Amino acid sequence: MTTTIDIDAPPKEVWDVVMDPERLKDWVTIHRGLGKHGRDHMEQSLCLRGVTFHVKWDLAESRAPTLAVWEGRGPARSKAHTAYRLEETADGTTRFHYENDFKAPLGPFGAVASRALVGGVPEREANASLERLKALVER
Repeated sequence: MTTTIDIDAPPKEVWDVVMDPERLKDWVTIHRGLGKHGRDHMEQSLCLRGVTFHVKWDLAESRAPTLAVWEGRGPARSKAHTAYRLEETADGTTRFHYENDFKAPLGPFGAVASRALVGGVPEREANASLERLKALVER
């Protein structure tokens, strides 16, 4: 799942918000809590369709202020991949590309079950999160 939003702020301002784990509560709609965290790792509690789960994230790649790639491990050996790509537009604002991929355990069976359970919820939540980020940064 990939989505994009334009934010009326320079990439450095957007970067400072999205890369601060303490700010996740301000813009990520499914964020419920933050555990141990540092510059390149974090433990996060998320809630989707009323189910809370925990993900351990490692920053796999970072090029401030244009790219961050997070690799996550969740329940039952599930895996997640999230990428933030920040592009400066001609007028100095930011085009924020958000990418999220979740790999359910149990191969194809797990993928089918996951789609049946969550449907289009991740995309709706991602778009809602980016709208919150936009409102937060453009204040």
